[in-house]
Amino acid sequence: MAKFRRNRFASVLVLFFALGLVSIGFTGINKLVTPAAAKIGSEETLVDKGSALFAEGCSTCHGLNGQGTSDGPTLAGVGAAAVHFQVSTGRMPMAAPGAQVMRKKPSYNEAETLALAAHIATFGPGPAIPSAEQVNEWQNASLAEGGELFRTNCAQCHNFAGSGGALTNGKYAPSLGLATPLQIYEAMITGPQSMPIFSDKTLTPESKAAIIRYIQELNKSENPGGMDLGRVGPVTEGLVLWIVGLGSLIIFAVWIGARVR
Repeated sequence: MAKFRRNRFASVLVLFFALGLVSIGFTGINKLVTPAAAKIGSEETLVDKGSALFAEGCSTCHGLNGQGTSDGPTLAGVGAAAVHFQVSTGRMPMAAPGAQVMRKKPSYNEAETLALAAHIATFGPGPAIPSAEQVNEWQNASLAEGGELFRTNCAQCHNFAGSGGALTNGKYAPSLGLATPLQIYEAMITGPQSMPIFSDKTLTPESKAAIIRYIQELNKSENPGGMDLGRVGPVTEGLVLWIVGLGSLIIFAVWIGARVR
């Protein structure tokens, strides 16, 4: 009888041990599978939300499938980074066609912008939105290298101080004062409007980070001399001096002549 009880107790222990192994195994598999499934579900939801937003707004000019119309170009292959740049800076949606698309207050919030980018990315492969790790590398980049790269590749259009400058046919290179590090990175890899595309073969990710570091330094630098006049330099300052100073002298001379007569 005692032997029977010991055998029955041992069987119960074996049963519990087996159930424990199965539970541990199931938990491990679930941890591996669930995040991937959740990620897929999240991406599908994001694309669906972006599809609805696209149909309500963007499809008017770009077509229901992004194929383009007479009012807007095709979006096939533009990539999520280009969409995020254009929408987050308020350049899209565009009120009316023109030579230059101006920056303005965004029409969509960040979540809606990401949804639109995810949906339009399904039209064809293109540059993806840079990760936070890629963008934040600017904090550790070389300021001196960034300045040299900026003056070599960017200053011709954006001015040596990032204040922007005029181009041909009514176009212009915008000021970089309001651009975030992410938007600067996206502009370099997508080439919006007249800007060329700087691939990783042209400018490595480290070089891009250095340029962003230099632009950030420009934007936070102070002007101890007072009004900076757009940081264009002594030519503009001299022009203001001639217009204001010489103009004041002429007006004063005319006033004296009128009193003498």
